[in-house]
Amino acid sequence: MTGAPAPSGSHPDEHVPVTPAWTCDSCGEEWPCPTKRARLLSEYQVDRASLSVYLGSCLAAATADLRAAPMTSLQDRFIGWVPRGPLAT
Repeated sequence: MTGAPAPSGSHPDEHVPVTPAWTCDSCGEEWPCPTKRARLLSEYQVDRASLSVYLGSCLAAATADLRAAPMTSLQDRFIGWVPRGPLAT
């Protein structure tokens, strides 16, 4: 593993990444899977900057593991889905 969160000690259905393939340990989809994305948005609902920093660090680690993947597809996968603009009040 290259600096990503470790699945050890995780709870069932937590949707953590399994490296070096960067798949979800719960559903097998590419991580972050739709379930994890929704959970991250809920967890970081007020602090999207911190969410972006977290996902950026995951992107950096995944880039080292997934060298054959196009960088734009990795950017879309890891940070492209994060909403931009002001938070709804």
